[in-house]
Amino acid sequence: MNKLPLAKRVQILSLLCEGSSMRSISRVVDVSINTVSKLLEDAGKACAAYHEANVRGVSAKRVQCDEIWSFCYAKAKNVATAKAAPEEAGDVWTWTALDADSKFIVSYLVGGRDAEYANEFMADVAGRLTDRVQLTTDGHRAYLDAVEDAFGADVDYAMLVKLYGASPTGVQGRYSPAECTGIRKTTIEGRPDKAHVSTSYVERQNLTMRMSMRRFTRLTNAFSKKFENHHHALALYFMFYNFVRIHKTLKVAPAMAAGISDRLCSMEDVAALIEATAPASAKRGLYKKRELQAM
Repeated sequence: MNKLPLAKRVQILSLLCEGSSMRSISRVVDVSINTVSKLLEDAGKACAAYHEANVRGVSAKRVQCDEIWSFCYAKAKNVATAKAAPEEAGDVWTWTALDADSKFIVSYLVGGRDAEYANEFMADVAGRLTDRVQLTTDGHRAYLDAVEDAFGADVDYAMLVKLYGASPTGVQGRYSPAECTGIRKTTIEGRPDKAHVSTSYVERQNLTMRMSMRRFTRLTNAFSKKFENHHHALALYFMFYNFVRIHKTLKVAPAMAAGISDRLCSMEDVAALIEATAPASAKRGLYKKRELQAM
């Protein structure tokens, strides 16, 4: 079986994390779109497994949580009239938990935005932390029971609700968000420091996600066509963001600032991770040989 040289695999992985679409990558690197898709799938599985196994025992003081919207195949309002829409078509939400000090992504979850996903997400966040934290979320009501079930009373939890004015009207304001006129900070559990009740860092991270993954770009045809590929792209991105990319403010990767890694990883390390987790392929003709011996 032909195998891409390491340099090309690193180039494809890097471009996937820098906002290039899969088809543009196939043209730039001179490989088929299927090759790019297969490498994304392998990388996503390897990076998700690495995050699950190694992002544990995070010592954070302040954690911010938020959800970012995208869609798969078609927006929810268009799924009913879409041609051959798969079961997972529609809105897709990515839940993220970020350590405000190290900017490290502690946990993420891809799926819906209901109470079931909120419970699963918060349980995962709580399982990766070692200390009592100050937690801030937006006003999504699903967080209330989810945080209670995951942390109990062992958390300083506050909600930050943004207050918006009237939506802009006319052609110029069609795609503009309503103006934020104020915020409301509400203590839910414990004694959170009001000075640090904020979701600014995790919201800025959401912007980085939109800028770094082509499938998150609004008002384009670069949306995800398959839910699995959407999840793979996120797993690769979070690996890149946490372990490979140097944060401009911290001057180190977030994983180094959080004490999860003692060195800066590279895309060569990600490629090696894919190799290490890939199942060993049987030699050509081996299955037929075994089949004949059994007869």
